[in-house]
Amino acid sequence: MLASVITVRVRYGETDQMGYCYYGNYAQYFEIGRTEWLRENGISYKEMELTGIMLPVTDLQIKYLKPAKYDDLLTIKTYVKNKPTAKIEFYYEIFNGEELLTTGTTSLVFINTAKNRPVKAPQYILDQF
Repeated sequence: MLASVITVRVRYGETDQMGYCYYGNYAQYFEIGRTEWLRENGISYKEMELTGIMLPVTDLQIKYLKPAKYDDLLTIKTYVKNKPTAKIEFYYEIFNGEELLTTGTTSLVFINTAKNRPVKAPQYILDQF
């Protein structure tokens, strides 16, 4: 299982009136984790798009266990457990220190932009597994 870890701080603009991190921001935190996971494994979204492959999200699941608050330093752990096919699934855990706050998954599909059709994962991605 390939994993990546990155930290982000909850900014004031990401909170609601109670000082809690707004629930919609977690999808952005997942994207930060996913982008860094790809980068750490030698895969660039930008380069992938230049070669005619897009990677849209087709499913997002989030489980909120405890709220993040303004100025919390969050650790985003991102995992890929299975070798990609035409889709790739990412798993996320968001911590505040040792405390698990949120878990989630996203499924993304490799799309050939010229044909607007799903395709198998490019070989350079499969080579990472």
